[in-house]
Amino acid sequence: MAKHEFGIMQKEPLVNERYDTYEPQEYNCIAVDDDFIEPIIIDLQGVDCYWHSLKTAEKGLAYCGITLIPPRSMEEFTSILLYQNKRELSSLIELANQAKDKGKYVIHYGM
Repeated sequence: MAKHEFGIMQKEPLVNERYDTYEPQEYNCIAVDDDFIEPIIIDLQGVDCYWHSLKTAEKGLAYCGITLIPPRSMEEFTSILLYQNKRELSSLIELANQAKDKGKYVIHYGM
């Protein structure tokens, strides 16, 4: 079954760094089934993110790639997740809240 993985980045990404390697263990990622991400992908298109590098500012998740969600976008990201009212998103909401409280980026690995 397809899944997305999310983790908190302990150090802030540098502008010249690229994230092209699948490394969920590096960030203690949690898995979220695609059945819960795919329905909200359009809602997430308004969230400021970066795809693979801080040099590539985009909106929403890189569905099949690597997304860096900055601390300034965590409030909007969390509110979209909360609006879904799905128990299956609770661990992702908790992770996003932790990242927001600590001012950390979240890394997303798309399926």
